Amino acid sequence: MAFSDDFLAEAAKVLSGISAADLEKAAALLAGVREDGGRLFILGVGGSAGSASHAVNDFRKLCGMEAYCPTDNVSELTARTNDEGWETVFAEWLKGSRLRPEDGVLVFSVGGGDLERNISANLVRAVLLAKERGARILGVVGRDGGYTAKVADVCVIIPTVNPAHVTPHTEAFHGVVWHLLVTHPALKVNPTKW
Repeated sequence: MAFSDDFLAEAAKVLSGISAADLEKAAALLAGVREDGGRLFILGVGGSAGSASHAVNDFRKLCGMEAYCPTDNVSELTARTNDEGWETVFAEWLKGSRLRPEDGVLVFSVGGGDLERNISANLVRAVLLAKERGARILGVVGRDGGYTAKVADVCVIIPTVNPAHVTPHTEAFHGVVWHLLVTHPALKVNPTKW
């Protein structure tokens, strides 16, 4: 079999392993945020930051949700990194946004963060703040052992079918998950152009 055949077969296995029940819980959580007049803050690092930015557009345009992504403001992101450190950049941004219980925090991540191993500590600090403030937390992650999966109100796990491809599969399926959510009848209020 060629590499492409293998990769696509793995992707089919990933897709079949995503929990539809967790997706329904995620849609209900997000609908609750909107109904309560909350805002949605979407966080991601690396490729997941790109997913977060794209998802903000879709939640705003298709779902009528007030949504934001701190990595969209590179000036503030780099100023906070320079002055306060990378580890606290998202938590401090959320404090500046006056994160409150009506709000939601959506984390896109491969691992979900791990303070002990100093992996995506900025996501962990943001999730800790969200818990402290009573905001709802949704994760879409590729590993069930990270901090986000352990503490989120709802976490959609992108199953690992080949450890060598956990990052590309997870980041690819971030898009599948958020596109499912913005199309979900509980959330979608505006039509797509095509």
